[in-house]
Amino acid sequence: MQHEPSPRPGSAEPVTLPTQRAAGCPFDPPTGLAELREARPLTRMTYPDGHVGWLATGYSAVRTIMGDSRFSSRYELMHFPFPGGPDGPLPPAPVGDMTGMDAPEHTRFRRLLMGRFTVRRMRQLAERAREITAEHLDAMERRGPGTDLVEAFARPLPALMICELLGVPYADRRRFQDHAQTIMSMDAAPEDTHAAMTGLQEYMAELVAAKRAEPSDDLLGDLARDSDLTDEELVGVGGFLLAAGLDTTANMIAHGTFALLSNPAQAEALRTDPDLAPQAVEELMRYLTIAHTSVKAALEDVELDGQLIRAGESVTLSLEAANRDAERFPDPDVLDLHRKATGHLGFGHGMHQCLGQQLARVELTVALPALLGRFPTLRLDVPAGEVPLRTNMNIYGVHRLPVTWDED
Repeated sequence: MQHEPSPRPGSAEPVTLPTQRAAGCPFDPPTGLAELREARPLTRMTYPDGHVGWLATGYSAVRTIMGDSRFSSRYELMHFPFPGGPDGPLPPAPVGDMTGMDAPEHTRFRRLLMGRFTVRRMRQLAERAREITAEHLDAMERRGPGTDLVEAFARPLPALMICELLGVPYADRRRFQDHAQTIMSMDAAPEDTHAAMTGLQEYMAELVAAKRAEPSDDLLGDLARDSDLTDEELVGVGGFLLAAGLDTTANMIAHGTFALLSNPAQAEALRTDPDLAPQAVEELMRYLTIAHTSVKAALEDVELDGQLIRAGESVTLSLEAANRDAERFPDPDVLDLHRKATGHLGFGHGMHQCLGQQLARVELTVALPALLGRFPTLRLDVPAGEVPLRTNMNIYGVHRLPVTWDED
């Protein structure tokens, strides 16, 4: 996407959101964010629709705003920071979309789901993750060197896991995967996004009707049987969980592998010490920050970092810039799997912190060392600069990752 150049950080004029990543730097945040963070971690920003709000790039400012209930997550109160959005505030969140809710509505949904996403329950799924991982690595090995890692490995693992957890037939994946991709696109035409949301809701409505008629032993079946959610709410929250579970972890597996293959010493460290995986996952979440940008809206006047954010103003939060803040993470532009990256914002922070983060941790902790261990000579099959990046998506990553390896 092309944008007008931002004024220099020292200027009193509002900036525009930097989105262009430097050539040859697929893991670094867009050029300009670091300069803004060093000059003014909280600065005025002009939105594509003309609204003048704020851009937060410093770790402290971003984390503070994410945990402050004086800032709303309701879409209809905020302005879209990327070109191509509505001319004015966004439409309200669809029913069940927890990212666009505030308390007490958000609290009601989260309480229903929290007990089903506990650390203990997600760890119990680790054995199933190992089985699925081994099956797909076996299939890759049988086919021989040369494959797209996204299709062969990164996408199927989380798709199977979230489908089994929710009770969604994996055989139906073609009915919902394309819809999820369109919903995540930042530059999809409004009518295409609406059609994708409608298609996903129609699919989930059929599934919910089946669960109501005959509840099953899975998350959607539990909610159909035991919760007070209406059919519309159950359809909405089911679609929300399905879309989120499909896209985010798949991109972390693929983009994380890309980062490791581009840093051979780090890949070797994980290959030779699989017990490093939990710590490595946290560092990769920090370093890559694939869920790169969020927006909040001030519900009242708030003073922060010597600046007055007025009620009604939107604040864009650059999580990828915050996770590269040297005041919080020394040498932040270096991928170091031995780093203690606790406190990173890769899963968000506050009441909207990722509900499925423990499931993602399980999948990543299993998948990455297993992949590197099975294929010690794994490498890119194209020059790094030819790997197609998801620069136009709400979740950053790669569209494809061609890889190869040496046969024994």
